[in-house]
Amino acid sequence: MNRMAGTSDHAVLARFLGNYSVEVTARDADAAVHRLPPGTEVFIANLPKDSPDMLVAAAARLHRAELVPVPHIVARKIRDRREFDDLVGRLADEAGVDRVLALGGDHDRPTGEFDASLQLIRTGSFERHGIRQIAIGCYPEGHPRIANQVLQDALEAKLAAIAERGLAARLVSQFAFKPEPVLDFARELRAAGVSAPLRIGVAGPAQRAKLVKYAIRCGVGASLRALTERRQLLGGLLRAETPEKLLTAIALAHRDDPSLRFEGAHFFTFGAPEQSIEWANSQIEDGRNAAVQPTINSRHQGGMSHEES
Repeated sequence: MNRMAGTSDHAVLARFLGNYSVEVTARDADAAVHRLPPGTEVFIANLPKDSPDMLVAAAARLHRAELVPVPHIVARKIRDRREFDDLVGRLADEAGVDRVLALGGDHDRPTGEFDASLQLIRTGSFERHGIRQIAIGCYPEGHPRIANQVLQDALEAKLAAIAERGLAARLVSQFAFKPEPVLDFARELRAAGVSAPLRIGVAGPAQRAKLVKYAIRCGVGASLRALTERRQLLGGLLRAETPEKLLTAIALAHRDDPSLRFEGAHFFTFGAPEQSIEWANSQIEDGRNAAVQPTINSRHQGGMSHEES
């Protein structure tokens, strides 16, 4: 019974991963080109020193490879409305972009007149250039520098502004290391009447020390203790971690309650997208094999499963 339950869980995880997305930078976007099936969404981080030309070029390469580029548009990196409108226009015209992730950014001081993604949404540039979907970030464990009520008010305002413009809203969560904060956050969203689909951010496979470094940098909250309080931490910092347990729990919760409206998993890849892609693809393949094996066994037993007999 335990073996069959584990097999079932693996199949659920594989189905959940069937719609996964990855995050890359303009510098490592090529790692996704030959490893992902056509139609996969690839989010492109907009790093502080990356130019608009780099972002557009990376999006265009992904589009030519029949992938779906989702560039990050960072408000605090943009000098003025003209630069913003030009960037969105180029992404649409040169790279076929029809969806973006709108972010405020972590710069202490804005480069120009924008300091929040809500301001970008309200300009009208997105819909004017054919952008149909706007993703916005959310934080199941809070933000290290922004109060929870401020985050909640901002989320509501952005969702309202997106709806007013006839665009589709999507949510992408910051990564965590335990399922409970993510599930609690999703249930609170749905109880508050927020219906936008939620893509679950997870840390891709990496050494534990690397995950701890990025978690601290990104302000991941209490679930970081799930990583740092494990036994023999000091001796295991080089040990590879995967999100299998986290994603299995989330996939099972979504199976049992589809009203959570999880859109799929989103991998933060920390400069090594090939590791996340290979891991996710192997999980999908293993899950398919696990789903097929019970069918083969039942045929050998006269066409009935253990439960039927």
